[in-house]
Amino acid sequence: MIERLCIIGVGLIGGSIARAARAQGLCREIIGADREPDNLRKARELGAIDVAYADIREAARMADFVVIATPVGACAAIFNDLRSVWRPKAIYTDAGSTKFSVIKAARRAFGGEVPANFVPGHPVAGAEQSGIGAAVCDLYVGKRVVLTPLSNTSPAALAAVSAFWSAMGAKVSEMDVLHHDRVLAATSHLPHVLAYVLVHMLGKRDEKEEIFQYAAGGFRDFTRIASSDPKMWLDICMANRAEITPLIQQLKNELDTVLDMLDDNRSQELFDFFSCAKQARQRFLDLIENK
Repeated sequence: MIERLCIIGVGLIGGSIARAARAQGLCREIIGADREPDNLRKARELGAIDVAYADIREAARMADFVVIATPVGACAAIFNDLRSVWRPKAIYTDAGSTKFSVIKAARRAFGGEVPANFVPGHPVAGAEQSGIGAAVCDLYVGKRVVLTPLSNTSPAALAAVSAFWSAMGAKVSEMDVLHHDRVLAATSHLPHVLAYVLVHMLGKRDEKEEIFQYAAGGFRDFTRIASSDPKMWLDICMANRAEITPLIQQLKNELDTVLDMLDDNRSQELFDFFSCAKQARQRFLDLIENK
């Protein structure tokens, strides 16, 4: 059992980790660290954490297990703060949606090499709501958690982090750092950009109120993720822009193809295009069902 679990960033992700860890009896004490006083206060009121600190160093000083659950853009400053209180026998991990940027920040803070007891990770889970009020104890049940260990990562630390997520109901897998960022750019980051772009475009139209008033379920389903925290997704997009921008260019090419079909009245080609996409999605659904 973990004696002192420290969670840096007690929003949706960190708060859900706290709730799940408490529900599963994984730790004796949960320490929350956050630079937003309202987050800390509410986390205490909701019973998600036992002790609250605004100072990251004080929160992590005596912790046995530390989870960084902030937007990835904050990781550089957090590693700099943690450096002076880093404990060789403690376990450290993160929950960032990009991994190369997090590892790069750790290398800079620690003089070129990531500490062996830091295990980069990414729970592929979330919701469009943000903040501790949206945190739930079952957010990670049945969800993927990708760990991206480095060549020097401690096997004991890797096993401990894997066991931690598994105990919260997650399905843990390992992946190369760059491969992770490439895959998630396509399956998570680009879809969020698309949702934001569509809503932004329609929100500028003169008839926007009528558009939104008569929007059906498909529109709500497709654009749901545009309600996600803009700050978090700004950080993700900037951190992983090298992988996202080629995908946006490919998407532009696909849209140009559809535009040409419409302009030229090539209905059969457009039908084939839609059919191919439907079949691809069905293969995805079959894959998920068979796992």
